[in-house]
Amino acid sequence: MSQPTLFLTVGLPCTGKTTAARRIEIEHTALRLTKDEWVKALYGHENPPPAQAVIEGLLIQIGLRALELGINVVIDFGLWSRDERSALRQAAADLDARVQLRYFALTPAEQRSRRDRRQADAPHTTWPMSDEELAEWAATIDIPTPGELDGSEPIDGPPPGFTTWHEWRTHRWPPSVS
Repeated sequence: MSQPTLFLTVGLPCTGKTTAARRIEIEHTALRLTKDEWVKALYGHENPPPAQAVIEGLLIQIGLRALELGINVVIDFGLWSRDERSALRQAAADLDARVQLRYFALTPAEQRSRRDRRQADAPHTTWPMSDEELAEWAATIDIPTPGELDGSEPIDGPPPGFTTWHEWRTHRWPPSVS
């Protein structure tokens, strides 16, 4: 059995992550796990933050099981924090899987243009996003380093208060809505 690959799409909304994830799904015979599709299917027009974390966690569990079975996986969440990416890189390493990070960035003007097109052409696939929210989110993303992207940089240790990345993952992606 060949070594499976975990593909992580990283970037802000409307930067092309899901389009790329769909392409990766086909080109690499990968299981694509796109959080927004699940949240939309379960909650429609709502986008409750506590449910998002639980859905992400469940999809990660599915993805890790698929890696164990030798299946390539695409996680399509945005993964704005380095801690999220480090936790998933470590989980893949624990399963002897490869990791490929794909970072997507656009100018704010192009991001807004794509948002506007998506709202006009396929409003059922997204939620309203203001220019202020896009700017706020852009200020919070931890842009991957070149070493993180090419895999040459070692995986960070878990943040203070956590002894393992598994412990941190369970905290970040809880098993149920509290």
